[in-house]
Amino acid sequence: MSIIDNINFVMPEITLFGFALGILVLSLFIRNKFAMGAIALAAVVTASLCLPRAGNSGAGLFFNMLSPDPFGLFFKEICLFITGIAILVSMGYKALKEESIGEYYFLLLNAAIAMLLAASSDNLLMIYISLEMLSLVSYILVAFLKHDPMSSEGALKYFLFGALSTGIMLYGISLAYGIFGTLDLSSISQIISSGNVNPLSGSIILVLILAGLCFKCALVPFHMWAPDAYEGAPTAITAFISAGPKAIGFAVLLRVFTNNFSGLYADWPTLVMLISIFTMTIGNVIAISQTNIKRMLAYSSIAQAGYMLIGFVVGTASGTEGLLYYIFAYALMNLGAFGCVVLISNSIKSDSIEDYSGLYKNDPVPAFMLSVFLLSLAGIPPLAGFVGKFLVFAAAVQAKFIVLAVAGAVNSVVAAYYYMRIIKYMYLDEPKAVVFAERSVPIQIAMMIVMAGVLIAGLYPSLFLGWITSSRF
Repeated sequence: MSIIDNINFVMPEITLFGFALGILVLSLFIRNKFAMGAIALAAVVTASLCLPRAGNSGAGLFFNMLSPDPFGLFFKEICLFITGIAILVSMGYKALKEESIGEYYFLLLNAAIAMLLAASSDNLLMIYISLEMLSLVSYILVAFLKHDPMSSEGALKYFLFGALSTGIMLYGISLAYGIFGTLDLSSISQIISSGNVNPLSGSIILVLILAGLCFKCALVPFHMWAPDAYEGAPTAITAFISAGPKAIGFAVLLRVFTNNFSGLYADWPTLVMLISIFTMTIGNVIAISQTNIKRMLAYSSIAQAGYMLIGFVVGTASGTEGLLYYIFAYALMNLGAFGCVVLISNSIKSDSIEDYSGLYKNDPVPAFMLSVFLLSLAGIPPLAGFVGKFLVFAAAVQAKFIVLAVAGAVNSVVAAYYYMRIIKYMYLDEPKAVVFAERSVPIQIAMMIVMAGVLIAGLYPSLFLGWITSSRF
């Protein structure tokens, strides 16, 4: 393709970077959280308008580094949506100080750029660079509350686990280059299809790259950073990193393994099935004992990653469609849950679950919205979370992964307990104090958008399944 085609394809990334630089310069003169947020939101909307309208699976771009396929476009749309909601939540998050708001939105837009690049990357080196860019920006955003020891501790643990997993993945990529002589995924796929690959070497490459991607998706055993990072980060950033990087992690998993490395290691589904079962089980069991809602939602997100991995394990068309739908539904549910946590913490100044007692009597709207998002995470019909679980469980049964489907169903029952416990606190317990603060308009707008998404995707899933079907490989 011509240089014009290349530039047109990355116009969303160029747009975001231009706005990010503009925000950084304007922050020297303007320290208004709402104004900076409005500019950042305009950047996301403009970048969305610049997306290629029709995914094209033809020739690669930038020397085959990027692929203009519908799969990448699907994840770009998801990531821009997540970034936009995170910006709206940030505009109403009281813990963010206005003196550093320009740097905050600059970093958030750069994280979005990294996600867009990773979504379309068709080369192992490009995947590594974009994921590392996303990781570095995420470490800084988690530590953004500089005077909060928990923020610094969470960021340090995030960084240490990230450095370890990045090193492991990079070693796998270097082995891949040594064996295949290229890092281009389509070229590697052709070599694998020819059968001229040593099975042991191929298995080592697969495990090393898989380990690095497990960190991005917060899968066991690379999940231990998540609770501290989620709890210590600004809650708006917790919402962002719980949805954005996880979606991109699964995008890379699908592109590398399902689309290109599927023939490298015949028994890989067994390994990933064990990871899925351990991930959902450990996440749900530990979540039961949590007293801080951000830590509880962190372990919940680990368990949700285990459910999503079921669609990846199955590897069929229906499994992939179920995974893509679940990623979309999860983004809506988790952004909504953390957005409600921001809305509530602005009022009660606490993230302790016990302090949610009697919230319905004091502040019924956030209590109702949080209940809907928690019920959706639990997989209660007719919400989006139920449809997502139904699709991945049905795909597992259809592909004869009965043990995996049963493990998912049992874990869903376990998870319902700790979700219902929060609802019980809000609706059945007596309030500890009457505290009410004026609700932020941007957060309310964000919550209405994701609430509508959860309800519509649950009641009318066919509206989204066509989009998802056209986006899979």
